[in-house]
Amino acid sequence: MRLLVSALEHSANIHLEYLLRHLEDDIVLEGIFSSDLGEPLTDLRSGAIMGLKDALKKILFFRHLGEEMVKLASDVDAVLLMDSSGFNLPLAKKIKKRYPRKRIIYYILPQAWAWRRSRIPKLVEYTDRLCSILPFEADYYPEEAPIEYVGHPLLDEIEDYRDHPVEEVRKILFMPGSRRREIEALMPYYREVRRALGDREATIAVPPFFDDGSLEEIYGPLDGFEVVRDAREALLKADFAFICSGTATLEAALIGTPFVLSYIAGKLDYYIVKNILKIDRIGLANIFAPHFGCGDDIHPELVQDSVNASTLLEEYEKMDRKAFFENSLRLREYLGRGSARRVAEIVREECHGVIGS
Repeated sequence: MRLLVSALEHSANIHLEYLLRHLEDDIVLEGIFSSDLGEPLTDLRSGAIMGLKDALKKILFFRHLGEEMVKLASDVDAVLLMDSSGFNLPLAKKIKKRYPRKRIIYYILPQAWAWRRSRIPKLVEYTDRLCSILPFEADYYPEEAPIEYVGHPLLDEIEDYRDHPVEEVRKILFMPGSRRREIEALMPYYREVRRALGDREATIAVPPFFDDGSLEEIYGPLDGFEVVRDAREALLKADFAFICSGTATLEAALIGTPFVLSYIAGKLDYYIVKNILKIDRIGLANIFAPHFGCGDDIHPELVQDSVNASTLLEEYEKMDRKAFFENSLRLREYLGRGSARRVAEIVREECHGVIGS
């Protein structure tokens, strides 16, 4: 069974690893994915992008990569696209136009429900199975769309959860993101917070792809922080966290570790989100909250000018950790199950020529 995979993001490759555990050993991956999972078309690190200028330099690289993926699609049993809609949606169009009968699965859909809903008709036209990881997502698609809630991948990947609310805060985790711009924007405030918290233990989660020699250049002085690489284990051990926006906020909400979301976007990006897209919440747990009967935010959000050491400490002090934990339990129940097993079933169906419902 030959499967063409396009998984550019680090998180997508984690999800892919869990998916492969539910597939037969005879599956052969082709395309774009981590070298830990097979022999990819390219080293993912060569496609890493930091900022607009770098993105412009990579245009030719990604155009060539897309052409190579279309060529590979001719001899595979099915195609699996994961996240990264800027690359994967045009790729789906090219493959479907070149090989109309080729079955295309899209797993980790673009957040078209939040912005650029014009992508929805394209997703329906150029893909055959839409694997949604958000229970409410299908409501934004036409009734005939081949979309199915498959569960959420974090419920495959998180092995341990808190079983009671945090009573006393002894250990605090700082997660300033994985992109240099995010880290540079937040670290001055995080250092102030760390100093203000005195003798409490403080850890800082560093992405595995940053080598030790570059940490001071990226983060600045890390005196007073214990550096950790396993963010999920650190979230479970921490009594409280300060987290940059992203999937880590949903992980913390599911695990049950109370936290404050803090994010400083570029001025243009923030203007688009706030004034054009009119998005009021950026934390996934807070976005989910109205869908399972939680009228308030599950966790605080500090964005742009509201981010400073004083506001971070204020939210930390007034956090209702018992209410947070109760909402964490509701969130787990709402998402229900992991997604890897169901997506593996869909991959087998499509590779063997069985059209799912």
